Amino acid sequence: MQKIRSVLLKKAFELLAKFLFLRKKKSFLVISGCFFIFYSHAQNSFLSDLQEDRTKGFVRVNKFVSNSANITSVALPLSILAVGLIKNDKNEIQKGSYIAESVALSTIVSITLKNTFKRPRPYVKDPTIIPLSREGSYSFPSGHTSEAFAIATSLSISYPKWYVIVPSYLWAGSVAYSRMYLGVHYTSDVVAGAIVGAGSAFLTRKVNNWFQKKHQAHVNQKVFN
Repeated sequence: MQKIRSVLLKKAFELLAKFLFLRKKKSFLVISGCFFIFYSHAQNSFLSDLQEDRTKGFVRVNKFVSNSANITSVALPLSILAVGLIKNDKNEIQKGSYIAESVALSTIVSITLKNTFKRPRPYVKDPTIIPLSREGSYSFPSGHTSEAFAIATSLSISYPKWYVIVPSYLWAGSVAYSRMYLGVHYTSDVVAGAIVGAGSAFLTRKVNNWFQKKHQAHVNQKVFN
C-alpha cells in the first residue's frame, strides 16, 4: 500500500508540474505549497518549529480549541434542532438536521480513510515530536478538522451572513492549527480533513436538495392527478 501511494503521489506531482509549466510565474508558489503539504520532512520540520514556540498559555488555548470540535459537532446541531422544535419552526429543524448529517458524513468518511491509509501519528514516526495529547486512531485525515469544517460549511450554507461565515471558518481554521500545534497531526492531515469536512457539507446539501425536489415532484403529481 505504501509503495502504491508513493507511485501515485509521484505521478500526481509529475502531471502537476507539466501543467504548471505553461504558467511559469505562478508555478513556483503552487509547487512549493504542494511540496510543503505532502513532503514528510517538510511537515516534520514545521511541527518541530511549532513545538519550539510552545508556551503554557497558548498550549491551554489550543487544547481548548481542539476539544471544542467534538463538543460543537454535537451541541450545535442539537441546539438548532431544539430551538426549531420549541418554536415549531420547520426551517430551523431542517437546518439542524442538515448540519448533523454533514458532521455524521464527514465522520464516516474520515474513519474510513483513517483505516484505509493507516498513517501513524507524527510522534510515532518521529520521537523528537512531543505530543500534548495521545490519540487512539490513525493520523490521516484529521477527524477534528473534518468535523470543524463540516460545521463551518454547513452553518455558512444554512445562515449565509458574513457574521456567521467569518467566525465559523476562523474557528475551523483554528481547530486545524491546534491539531498541528499539539503535535498529533501533519499538515496534510488537516488539509485533507478540511476537504473532507467541507465536501461532506456540500454533498449533503446536494443530496437533501435532490430529495426535496423528488418529494415536491411527487406531491405535485398527486395534486394534478
